[in-house]
Parts: sequence; C-alpha cells; structure tokens
Amino acid sequence: MTVLTQHRPAPVASDSPRHGRGFWLIAAVYLVALAFSTVPTPLYPLYQRVDGFSGFTVTVVFAVYAVGVIISLLLAGHVSDWTGRRRVLLVALGLEILAGVVFLTWTALPGLIAARLLTGLGVGLLTATATAYLLELHRAHRPGATGTRFEVVSSAANLGGLGAGTLVAGALAQFVASPLRTPYVVFLILLALSVVAVAVAPETVIAPATRPKYRPQGVKIAGNRRTVVVATASAFAAFAVFGLFTSLAPSFVAGTLHHPSRLLAGVTVFVVFGAGAASQAVSGRLAPRVRFVSGLAAQAAGLVTLATGMQTASLPLFLIGGAVAGAGAGILFKSAVGTIAAGAPAHQRGESLAGLFLIAYLGLVGPVLGLGLAGQHVAATTSMLWFTGLLLTLLGTVFTVDRWGTN
Repeated sequence: MTVLTQHRPAPVASDSPRHGRGFWLIAAVYLVALAFSTVPTPLYPLYQRVDGFSGFTVTVVFAVYAVGVIISLLLAGHVSDWTGRRRVLLVALGLEILAGVVFLTWTALPGLIAARLLTGLGVGLLTATATAYLLELHRAHRPGATGTRFEVVSSAANLGGLGAGTLVAGALAQFVASPLRTPYVVFLILLALSVVAVAVAPETVIAPATRPKYRPQGVKIAGNRRTVVVATASAFAAFAVFGLFTSLAPSFVAGTLHHPSRLLAGVTVFVVFGAGAASQAVSGRLAPRVRFVSGLAAQAAGLVTLATGMQTASLPLFLIGGAVAGAGAGILFKSAVGTIAAGAPAHQRGESLAGLFLIAYLGLVGPVLGLGLAGQHVAATTSMLWFTGLLLTLLGTVFTVDRWGTN
C-alpha cells in the first residue's frame, strides 16, 4: 500500500495573484454551498402545513441530512488529499445541484427526505475539502503570513453561509410567489456559477505517482492528543447549538411563541449564525487562550438565556440567548478549525479536517435527535432544560481538560 506521504502541495510562485483570486472564489463557493444546505430551515413550518407531518418528523428530516454528511465524510472526506481539491468540490456541487432539482420537482415528504440526504452527501464532501483548499491557497498567495485571514474567512464562509441561506430563503418565501420553489431556483443559479468558479481556481494538490489504496476515512486527526480532544469536543458543542437552530427553532417560534412569519424564522436562525461569524471576525486579535475561554463562557451564558426565553415564552430572550450562544459557538469552532489545520501535516490535512467535521456533525445530529425524541414525551421547554444541562456539563469538561493541559 502506498502511503500518503507521497502527496505534497503543489509548488507555487510566491505571492501568486492567481492563488489570491482563487482564495476568494473558493470562499464564495463555500458560502453558497453551505447557504444552500439551510434553505429548507425557515420552510419547515410551511412543509408541515402542506404535508401535515409533526415536529418530530422535522427532526428526522434534519437527521437524514446530518447522516448524509457523516456518511460522506466517512467514505470520501479525505480523498481530496490525493485526487485534488477541485475534483472533489465539483462532485460535491453536482450533488447539491441534484438535490435542488429534487426540491423543485418533489415537494412531498419522501422528496424532502431524498433531497436532504443528497444535500448532506454534498456538504460532507465539501466542508473539509474547501477548508483545506482555502488554507493552501492562502499560503500560496501569502507565503510566510499568519493564518489569521484563513481562519476568519473559512469560518465566516461556513457560518455566514449557514446563516445567509436561512435569511435569503425566509425572505423569498415571505415575499415571493411559490415559497417552496423560488428559493431553490435562486440557489440553483448560484450553484451553477459556483461550478464555474471552481473550474477556474488553481489546483493545490499534485496526485501521487501511485494512487493510494482506498480506505474509509474513520476518525483520524493528526496532532497532540489533548489538543485534538479539546478541539473536537469544542466543535461538537458548537454544532449542537447550530443543530438546534437549524432544525427545531423555527417550529418553536411558529408554534410555542406564535410567530408564524417565514421571514422571522429565517431571521431567527440568521441571528445565531451571524453572531457566530461576527464573533469569529472580531476575536482574531485576542490571545488564543483568552479567545477560547471567551467562547466557552459566551456559549454557556447564551444557553442559560436561551432556556430562560423558552421557559418564559419570551421571543426577545430567545433571540438574545441564541445570539450569545451562537457567538460563543462561532469562536469555539474557529479555534477548533485553526488548531487542527495548523497541527496536521500537509498529507493529512484534508483527512484531519474531515475527522473534525465528522465529530462536529455528530454534535449536529445527536443532541437534536435527543430533543426530538424527548419532545414526544415531555414539553419542549423541559427537553430544552435537559439539552442545556448536558451542554453546560460538556463545556465545563472541555474547560477542565484544557486547563489541566496548560498547568
């Protein structure tokens, strides 16, 4: 079996303008692809009214998406390390375009499930690949520069895209005809343009002389064990908050809080991801330790406020709690990505990032499924208290492990 150490990043000229343009093109592709993945979020209450399915069914539909991501990460999250970044991104975009076609032509529940699975498969291929691609384009364009630009842009494209998708879809569904179709038409156009952008971006990987034997990804993350544990646990906790808002929050706002506006549903989710992206941008000048602890504290405080808003049926408290928790989650996720990307050798970068995203997406689906199942037997406010308690425990454990390692 040929080992992956035969792979190396492609040699490039210092300060190459082509790689600089490629960096921003891939960042835009990343944002559009992640935005597409959250288009259905503000539409779930509308799907429920049309098809008459329950809130738990929404949880199942969301879980199908996350399962698609996990399957894709397990099977192919690492293959761009030797097949090339562009090739994998084009396959990922093809899957998302196919999902968009299914969304348009099959609006019943089975079609929704099939389209969400396809979307998850595409996102699983894209996340680790695009992140590794951005780091390599950044280093090729600015040799010797710090990784600050990469960390801010890659994380902002990820979280900013997730938030933008809900906002655009909610606005289109509120003010434009055919709310279950028009958002997908818009994003199909953007995805087609993304294919063009990937096609003109420079490749950063040279395929090895002998192609490695294929094997599933697994959870393989290079780096110091304690550092990897802290990073992956942080990503898990961060995505648990994001999963809550991309699955159950719109239905809660429309039902328990009696605000059925599709635009408000989109704004609610955008607030969380927008706060996450903003916190990533403004926290770049903080020392790594201060930034990490700030993220933990903000997510913990936000979760308590969010649970209070649900208990008191207060939309303002619910939104404030979501924004604060989202800001903390954004910082934690940025720290995790930066840590893993910087600590992994080039020939394992895609594989290590795929492992990180695999753990993160387990955080996206696991707690939300638990909330959905609990909601079948207890009130949503009660299950939210359990969710908050478990996440606070995890955040406290992460802080303890990290502090133990620094002493």
